[in-house]
Amino acid sequence: MNAKFSSQGQSAVSPDLEARVIGRKESLFAGDRARFADALREQVTGKRILVVGGGGSVGSSTVGFLSELAPSALHVVDLSENYLAELVRDLRARPEGLAVSDFRTLPLDYGSPIMERFLAESAAYDCVLNFAALKHVRSEKDLFSLLQMLDTNVVKHIRFKRWLEKYGHGSRYFAVSTDKAANPSSLMGASKRLMEDVVFDVSVPPGGSATSARFANVAFSNGSLLQGFLCRLSKHQPLAVPRETRRYFVSQAEAGEICLLTSLAGPAGHVLFPNFDPATSLILLEQVAIEVLRFAGFEPELYEDEEAARRAVAGAAARGRWPVLVTALDTSGEKPFEEFVAKGEEAVQVGFGSLNGIAHAPGHADSSLLYDRLSECIGNPARTLTKADLVSWIAEAVPGLQHQETGRDLDQRL
Repeated sequence: MNAKFSSQGQSAVSPDLEARVIGRKESLFAGDRARFADALREQVTGKRILVVGGGGSVGSSTVGFLSELAPSALHVVDLSENYLAELVRDLRARPEGLAVSDFRTLPLDYGSPIMERFLAESAAYDCVLNFAALKHVRSEKDLFSLLQMLDTNVVKHIRFKRWLEKYGHGSRYFAVSTDKAANPSSLMGASKRLMEDVVFDVSVPPGGSATSARFANVAFSNGSLLQGFLCRLSKHQPLAVPRETRRYFVSQAEAGEICLLTSLAGPAGHVLFPNFDPATSLILLEQVAIEVLRFAGFEPELYEDEEAARRAVAGAAARGRWPVLVTALDTSGEKPFEEFVAKGEEAVQVGFGSLNGIAHAPGHADSSLLYDRLSECIGNPARTLTKADLVSWIAEAVPGLQHQETGRDLDQRL
C-alpha cells in the first residue's frame, strides 16, 4: 500500500510524529502480513466485500489494504458523508490509483430500514467487516447518550447480523472490539463486550467464520486524545492529560493490518489482540504529550489548575513553552492502564507472531434478557427508565463489569 495512505488514513499527522509517539518506524504486523499474503489474497481476490463504518481512521486504513487485493466489489458504508468523500479522494489520489471496478460508498445507518433494503437488493457479500460503534467513554455520561451507545453497539448490531443471515451475506464476518472490553470499568467497554457476544453468538451461518479484535489506542485517529493535542496546538489552547495513565499505541496503518489479519486469516471464534509486553509497551500519556510538544518545538509547562492553564498559553508560547493541564483520573469508567485479557480468559497463540487470541466463551445476555430489554426501552420512549436500571441490567449480562460512578465525566474536563 502507498506509504502515505497507510500511515495516515483519514488523519494528516506527520509519519515522523506518529513514529516518535509509538516508538517505532516499522510496523509490528508487517511480517505477519507478508507471511500470510497468499492467504489474504485468497480471501479477497474476486470476492465481494462490504465494510461498515469504513470511513473512519481504522476502517479507512483497512479499506486501503483491501483495495490492493483485487476484490470484485468493495462497498463502504458510513454515516459520515465527509469521511466517505475523503476516503474516495485518498484512494484515487494514490500513485497506483483505485483499481477496484465496483467501488461504492454509501452514507447509511447500518441499523436502519434503508440498510435492510440495500442488503435485500444486493448480491451476496463474501466478507463483511464492521467498524460501526460509539467508542468513547464520554458517551455514557447520561441516560440518553448511553441508550444511543447501546443502540449503536448492540441493538443495531443484532439487527444487522440477522439481516446478513436473512439475505445470505457474510459467511466471513469481523467486527472491531476494544481493550476496554476486558475487565470493563466503563459502560462503553461493557457495551463492546456485549458486542463481542453479538459477533459470535448471533446469526453465525453454519461453517461461517466470525472474528473480532481488541485494540490498543490508534495514534492520532479521529476523535482520539492525540488528535486532540494537535487541535489544541492549532487553536492555541492548552493540552490536558490524566495523571499516571498508561496506554498501548499502534499507528493507523498497524490498526488496518490488525483488522486485515484478524478478519481474513484469524481463527474463527477468536478475539485477537496485539502481542505487547505491558512492562515495555504501556506508554504514559504525560510522556506522549511531551513528545508531541517537543516535535512542535515547545517544552511542557505543567499545570493543575484549568483556568491558569488556559490563561498561560500566549505567554508560555512566547517563551517556547506550552501549558499542559494534568488532571486526576477521576472520571467515571476510566482505567489507569490497558489490558487485553479479562479474568477467566486465557491468551492463546493463533499462528501469528504479532497477535495472540482468546477463544470466545458464550455470554450471558440472552439468559438475562438484556437484548429484549434494550430493544424495548430504545423503541418505547414512554417507558420509565433510569441510568441505574441500565447499569444493573448490563452488570447481569457482563459479570466482570467494575463500573463506578464518580460524579464526573469527560465533558467536565478540558
